[in-house]
Amino acid sequence: MNGLLKDGERLDDLQRDGMKLIQRPDVFRFGTDSVLLADFAAPRPRDVAVDLGCGTGAIALLMAAHRPGLRVDAVELQPEIADMARRSVAYNRMEDRVRVFEMDMRDAWRTLGAGAYTLAVCNPPYGRKGAALESANAAKRLARHEGDLTPDDLARAAAMLLKNGGRFCAVYPAPRAFELMRALWDNRLAPKRIRTVHGVAGRAPRFVLLDAVKSGGEGLHWLEPLVLRNEDGSFTGEWHRIYDCGEGN
Repeated sequence: MNGLLKDGERLDDLQRDGMKLIQRPDVFRFGTDSVLLADFAAPRPRDVAVDLGCGTGAIALLMAAHRPGLRVDAVELQPEIADMARRSVAYNRMEDRVRVFEMDMRDAWRTLGAGAYTLAVCNPPYGRKGAALESANAAKRLARHEGDLTPDDLARAAAMLLKNGGRFCAVYPAPRAFELMRALWDNRLAPKRIRTVHGVAGRAPRFVLLDAVKSGGEGLHWLEPLVLRNEDGSFTGEWHRIYDCGEGN
């Protein structure tokens, strides 16, 4: 790969227009939740977007691919993962549309500008600090466990970066949805759309996809539940639509 990949890294298929992503099996890798969020956020023609805690860059690259002309600034705290994201952007020739910044999302507004964006997205760490055994691998621990990054920190970071009327979209564990919605409301981000994500129909949701508007009013719209698999284990038509595979592929 002419020096593209470092020891332990591999090139994974993003399943979109031949795009690839540099990842390492021993740290966080993008999953279905990232793909779902990129689709749910549905960037608009004039959006300027920021991806908070971008990891290896999957969501930023997928959004840019879905919305030609979209510019995305991607924020990642961990140096080695930010480096992978930058190299993925370069590999996919997206340098003019996706920029990667190595920084703490809580301070991002100081560099990127308060009120500079119309769309912010985040697939945050899911594990509550102290609630489960944490990985000894520092990079994996930061990717999976929130540490000192609370839902309130996340909401405040997004609110500082967004213009009034700007949207914040996130994917979050369904059992913790109230924590995030309360934090959003406390930071002038009004939840407006919510979609539950189910492994199969009839079971409790695993995740929720949330869309909040800065300085928005009350009124929460419940969207049709997203079911990923049919009873026979095959993927649903909606899953195929999101992955851009086409029904039956």
